[in-house]
Amino acid sequence: MRSFSEPCVPGEEPHIFPTRLGDSARQGTILSGPSLFSAMALASRSLTDPGLDAGAVPVTLQSQPEQILCRPPGILEERGLTEDEPKVYLEAKNLWTQFHKFGTEMVITKSGRRMFPPLKARCTGMDRAARYVVLMDIVAADDCRFKFHNSRWMVAGKADPEMPKRMYIHPDSPATGEHWMSKVVNFHKLKLTNNISDKHGFTILNSMHKYQPRFHIVKAPDIQKLPYSTFRTYVFSETQFIAVTAYQNDKITQLKIDNNPFAKGFRDTGNGRREKRQEEMSSWIAAVLNAGSERSDRSEPPGSIPGTPVSGRAQTLPNESSPGKREKDKEKEKEKRFSLFSKKKQ
Repeated sequence: MRSFSEPCVPGEEPHIFPTRLGDSARQGTILSGPSLFSAMALASRSLTDPGLDAGAVPVTLQSQPEQILCRPPGILEERGLTEDEPKVYLEAKNLWTQFHKFGTEMVITKSGRRMFPPLKARCTGMDRAARYVVLMDIVAADDCRFKFHNSRWMVAGKADPEMPKRMYIHPDSPATGEHWMSKVVNFHKLKLTNNISDKHGFTILNSMHKYQPRFHIVKAPDIQKLPYSTFRTYVFSETQFIAVTAYQNDKITQLKIDNNPFAKGFRDTGNGRREKRQEEMSSWIAAVLNAGSERSDRSEPPGSIPGTPVSGRAQTLPNESSPGKREKDKEKEKEKRFSLFSKKKQ
């Protein structure tokens, strides 16, 4: 965090001037703001100053360091004992590194899609009693558009205009430092979309563009004070990814299948959901047929065909559709035609 070490203004404590959320992308860091002005002694005005009364005696204001009101030593000692240097550590770092080696891809959809691997982190160094807001955003990593060609990602041109980026505030915010440090901070509910008209608060991204997630910690008792607070920002380069509407690299697809227990879109033989439905339907039909044949074998009513389920609609009689009946009908038809032909000939 930026250190403000300028001297105190007499009678006041130093104020930290906040940075605005939008300054981060332009200045390269979200921690940017004007420095404090040093305390200055007021110079005396001369007797010729028209704003000075004729009978007034000019007074020279001198600096009086002994009268400067700074924090008492006791307060300084207490604050020195309070730990407030937050640090963030990425969870599942090895898994992220595996994906990063091949070029991580994240699918974006109109209805919103969660990320895998999910963004998780551990926090340390917080003031246990103070309250913090933990949030994150996803910003463009560069100004290029990409394409996947010959089994690798290549620059395909200049990036498309980006939509204003949304901050995703963790649902537990604001919470005490003890709360944040007691468990893994999980952003698994964050969703990515390519719908520019999204009204659900999802993060809007452009397909075939590279992005960088960022974690932020703000020491603030209320979310409404975020615009006036100072941010601490943490970036992990291995979490960069390219937004896609369908996976391009087969190695990334396989990594997703191997590590994501909820992977639905792909399997070794193709689209998983479609094949799973077909398998379930086939097994259900086979079970129904087997059950029907077992019932018919146990008790077949007279006149029914073996193996045919007994029902009012499906029951058929031998004299209506049996193979022997059909053959006899064909023979009679032939005999009839032959007899007619022989009569005409006579």
